[in-house]
Amino acid sequence: MASRTTGGAWSMEAVTLPASMVLVQVFTMVAVLLSKLALNVGMEPFVLLAYRNLIGAIIVAPLAFYFDRAMVRKVTLKAFGWMSISALLGIVLAMGLYYYGLRATNAAISINFLNLIPVVTFLMAVLLRVEKLAAGTRAGRAKLAGTAVCVGGTMVASLYRGPLLHPWPTHLLHHAAATAPHHHRNMPLGTVFLCASCLAYALWFIVQARVGREFPCKYMSTLLACVSGTVQALAIAAVIRGGDRDSWLLSWDLRLLTVVYSGVFNTAATFCLISWAIARRGPIYPSMFNSLSLVATTVLDSLLLGTDVSVGSLLGALLIVLGLYAFLWGKSTEMRHLKQQQQQQPNANGTTTTTTNAAEDHV
Repeated sequence: MASRTTGGAWSMEAVTLPASMVLVQVFTMVAVLLSKLALNVGMEPFVLLAYRNLIGAIIVAPLAFYFDRAMVRKVTLKAFGWMSISALLGIVLAMGLYYYGLRATNAAISINFLNLIPVVTFLMAVLLRVEKLAAGTRAGRAKLAGTAVCVGGTMVASLYRGPLLHPWPTHLLHHAAATAPHHHRNMPLGTVFLCASCLAYALWFIVQARVGREFPCKYMSTLLACVSGTVQALAIAAVIRGGDRDSWLLSWDLRLLTVVYSGVFNTAATFCLISWAIARRGPIYPSMFNSLSLVATTVLDSLLLGTDVSVGSLLGALLIVLGLYAFLWGKSTEMRHLKQQQQQQPNANGTTTTTTNAAEDHV
């Protein structure tokens, strides 16, 4: 009876896990498209960021106080300092720069850079000597080759256009797509913003390892990071916009929809689903679904907003997908070997012990 129950739970998980990761990609795709529309109609990036994280904090707060309420008294100044640094890198810089890059380019180009985050994180970890290169192994060579192909794909998508393709006769949101101020459309500058966003994300992942050691409570740390990120985004937006109160006003329109959707689904719900998937299958598993949002966003960006689809953008996206999967294969192979070595490592009595998922917790 127990084995039958376990088998049923496993078969259910085999369906719900990939379904949840597909749902995460849908959340990401819709959030990117909505954010692009909101930025087109004049919403300031840091205003959107402040509201988004405020709503995310409100959604995560019940989970934090239910699961991690015993850890509230252990929030030291040092731990909060690391969470504030995490918020500065992962919320203010990473997302703020991403919104500026999204406003200056388009959704199809910007989604490519989200797929580059694991690769850039690996490069930063090697440069900071947090991770070894291991170029002598098959897994290490796959990671290097995947990194090179991803970088090449990004250069192709950003620098080479080629013939334009017109798969549909028109687009559905002509007015919303055409309302972006002309001075905000700057592909080279937008690419710089997106590259800087990737670097900030990479540093954020590395800092997150330290945050996990200082305060290993994912819900409470997420809540405090959202609160800190909201305050920082508010301060930056106040400096940029000055006393312009109109930029903060929300009514029943696209801006409010973008803020609520991003906070509820792209911050709170996505965090919970990815945390569950990582706990069950390790940190590589969610990244395996990233290409879905890349392909879907490229199609919908052209269909809804009329963004030109060029041979260069499609070729670059294909190279990024191939490079990403080569990199993820190498990374998962390394983690599997590390876990096997840990399981076979003898203890003080000379017997082998079964270790926990420490290898799966290392990104």
